[in-house]
Amino acid sequence: MKLKLTVLLLALWSVKTLAQSPTDGLLMQKRQWCNVLQYTNSSWSEYWEGTNKRSNLNLGTVTNQSVLLMSAYGITNKLNVMAALPWIRTGSSASYLQGQSGIQDFALWLKWQAYEIKMGSSALKFQTTGGLSIPASQYQTDFLPFSIGLKCKMASLRGIVHFTTAKGWYATAQAGHSWRSDVKINRDAYIYNNQLIYGNRVPTPNFFDATLRLGILRPKFQAELWAERGACLSGDDIRYNEGPMLTNKMQATSTGAWAKYWITRQFAVSAGGAYVLQGRNVGQSTAINGGIFYMFTL
Repeated sequence: MKLKLTVLLLALWSVKTLAQSPTDGLLMQKRQWCNVLQYTNSSWSEYWEGTNKRSNLNLGTVTNQSVLLMSAYGITNKLNVMAALPWIRTGSSASYLQGQSGIQDFALWLKWQAYEIKMGSSALKFQTTGGLSIPASQYQTDFLPFSIGLKCKMASLRGIVHFTTAKGWYATAQAGHSWRSDVKINRDAYIYNNQLIYGNRVPTPNFFDATLRLGILRPKFQAELWAERGACLSGDDIRYNEGPMLTNKMQATSTGAWAKYWITRQFAVSAGGAYVLQGRNVGQSTAINGGIFYMFTL
């Protein structure tokens, strides 16, 4: 399990790149139960206002910190259940505005390996993951970039292709679609696509993401490099010199590295980093994370 956060995409990617996670090709064996506690720090000082990259001296450096509790359990060797609950704090170095902190969204997934093709000592596996998430607290959502999430209900479905060799090398490709509900805000009107909309229900765009992973998995350690693209399928851009809005078309191309080492058969530690290469209506963030794992068999 591992985590990265891209600023303004907290609600989308709060639990995104954990291993074993909803987006990778790994599965817990039957009755195996893995739990992780992980800390992530993500910050940015430049962002994309639409496609125009700029800085904002009124905010300075925006920082997001999160503590994630996640659990994965093997119902069978081919069917896993996963749950996650993140706590998030936001803030900035120069703004007089105070950030938020609190529990974000509770998420639950099922991952199923539908088919496996043996190729000598290698294997090609086909998996699918379906999940749901709901807000776990009454946080303020209409306050980006200081909101801890988008506060929408979300359902996701994704496909995963995972190739492994006898020496532990692997390559994983996944793509998924997330459907998101409207969000109720505490005002009577808002601007969407440069039009004044009267009402307090705001549409949050549906989301597509895809990831490519290259790594090695051995009994004592795991390490991988990854690249990811995430994009809202509709929405508008941040208006000039205004704050982000829930309706914005957020997009990001990210890359990173991650490693995990097992100290004993039950305890492991991990560390990783991520960087946003290109985006739209998001901050160009750099993130680092570290985690503690505890795994046992019932």
